[in-house]
Amino acid sequence: MNDVREREVSCRPLRQRPLWFFVHLGVAGACLVAVRVVYGGGFPDVWMGVGLLLALVGVLALSTVTGRVRADAYGVHVRTLLRRRSVPWDDIADLRILLKHENNPRSPEVRRVSMALREGRRTLLPLPQSRSSDDRAAFDAELDALRALHARYGNPGSSHVPVISYRTAGRVPVGALGLCVLLLVGACVAAPAVPDAASRTRAWQSAAPCTAEERRECLTIVPAVIERTEIGRPKKKSWLYFTDGRPLERLAVSQEDAQGFEPGDRVEVTFWHGGARKVAGAHHVWREHVPSGGEVAVLAALLALLAGFPGARVLLHLRGRRLPDDEVLPSVLPFAGALVGTALWLLPLCYLHPTTPFGSPTSITWAAVGSSATLVMFVLAWRATRVRTPRTAAESVGEEGGAQTEEGEARTEEVFVAARFLEPTDYNPHLFGTHIVLGDGPPAVTPHPGPGRFAAKPIPVERLVLKTVRRARGGDGDVVPGSWHIAELDDAGEPVRLGAAPDDLSRILRELRPATV
Repeated sequence: MNDVREREVSCRPLRQRPLWFFVHLGVAGACLVAVRVVYGGGFPDVWMGVGLLLALVGVLALSTVTGRVRADAYGVHVRTLLRRRSVPWDDIADLRILLKHENNPRSPEVRRVSMALREGRRTLLPLPQSRSSDDRAAFDAELDALRALHARYGNPGSSHVPVISYRTAGRVPVGALGLCVLLLVGACVAAPAVPDAASRTRAWQSAAPCTAEERRECLTIVPAVIERTEIGRPKKKSWLYFTDGRPLERLAVSQEDAQGFEPGDRVEVTFWHGGARKVAGAHHVWREHVPSGGEVAVLAALLALLAGFPGARVLLHLRGRRLPDDEVLPSVLPFAGALVGTALWLLPLCYLHPTTPFGSPTSITWAAVGSSATLVMFVLAWRATRVRTPRTAAESVGEEGGAQTEEGEARTEEVFVAARFLEPTDYNPHLFGTHIVLGDGPPAVTPHPGPGRFAAKPIPVERLVLKTVRRARGGDGDVVPGSWHIAELDDAGEPVRLGAAPDDLSRILRELRPATV
């Protein structure tokens, strides 16, 4: 942020010098293209391609370096290379953080600012941006300044900063929808080819050598001599060369098949449907793979099952469309488990009975039992991914349950519950805690699931005050599963978040017995 005043905020790119370098490089590329057009006859060549590539990089860099975002008492003003736009504060419902690439550990987390307009549309601002931990402080300062102006001159929808990621309800899964459609199209293309592949396989297996006359459906066997072999690298083509180019000059085979033949070997080459299908020698035989109907059916079924995974993401998004945009959706893994369970019975059935899945009592029983199992698995997945409404703070602390003991009763059994404090504290240094131990002794944070209280740090229950219990949000981080609930606590004036599964969180809060507000 270059200028922060009481009534104005101006955002500019942080690293302008490298961007201007690429702009000058693009100008050099455009000049190179012009020179090649004038003095090279206008014919495309390598240098012209390099110049076009540099010019494109220069345009992208110029678009980035000239981007500006300015906010004042009237609203947000956006200027890019090709467009200028102003949005009044009254039209902006909220300012949000949009996370990108957070699901890829190799790429840095990219943070952008998105404007949610009252008419329902969302606009992504070119600035501010954060592409590394070094930019985070400047990004947070710019966002805080923008939100301060919004709070002063507009009407924000919430006091907290919504964080939208690929796990939240506000992120439309366009990529998942496109992948689902693409895989389904592939399955629809492969399915009609099953009967033809099965017929072709039967014809190849029943074909006999030609006798009286040349026919397309018979086998033509021609003697030949291997002149030499050319062995390629692994997973690359290798070649068999024939003496005098008879019956053909060369034949592509695998590396293992090329190593099985030697120069001078006398072989028999079998032709079928106009192509070489078999080369038989004294020590090795090569056969071209003819896809069977079962293999094509398995491919079609596999593509359809793979389409179910991104389809499940779209389904969960539609199911959670009424949730706040920054709330985390349930995990898609239960549906993935149902798809894997379906594949265990569907793929063998498709391979063994590609054209007649209901042609025998055995296959009918197979399909009926498998379909029933699939139905049960998807019903369980649907129930496992339901959105559970969090209990209120009073209910979470005061509700009687089997895990709560009577007053004065001593516990003798320790229970380790998966839970995480999301802020570093004296009892959770460096966010080391992964479990909370309950039972014999005070509640404590541990970095392991037990047994024993090794490295456990007691929780100062007397300092904690429970403010609210809510579902997981995008700003809670990737360590929090989508099915967990978050308890917002006050630890002697410092805000602390505790995440756990809904039932586990209620049990922990009953053991901690914090005061409520």
